[in-house]
Amino acid sequence: MTAITIRSQGVDLVHSDKALIIDMIAAEAITAGQPVYQTSAGKAGIADANASGKQQFRGIALKTTAAGKACPVLVRGFIAGYVLSGVAYDGIVYLSDTAGSLDDAAGTMTVNCGRVVGLTDNDITKVLFVDADLVRAWS
Repeated sequence: MTAITIRSQGVDLVHSDKALIIDMIAAEAITAGQPVYQTSAGKAGIADANASGKQQFRGIALKTTAAGKACPVLVRGFIAGYVLSGVAYDGIVYLSDTAGSLDDAAGTMTVNCGRVVGLTDNDITKVLFVDADLVRAWS
């Protein structure tokens, strides 16, 4: 298991016209790029594959947000800003056992968060395609 870190410049949307973003109220302080789950109170909390109740993925926080404030959450779409050099193209990215982190291997509970895809630039830059499970999340 290798933790996937956020680059020092932070995360950015790619193809924003194709993104599904929702606002959620933050249950706690959340940093841009962290995976979030939906609490029983309907708020966004920091997801964790190793903590009961937090073993779900509803998207990636797009903005650093204080508790009680609105946090934009990428539910489906492309995001840049992660160090993905150790993950193959089309590789699955998982929720980590470290709260608020992603990993290249499944944590205690297997929670898929997205896949690594390449952009059409000369370097075929790797970005993360996020795909939260909407059926389970809001049904």
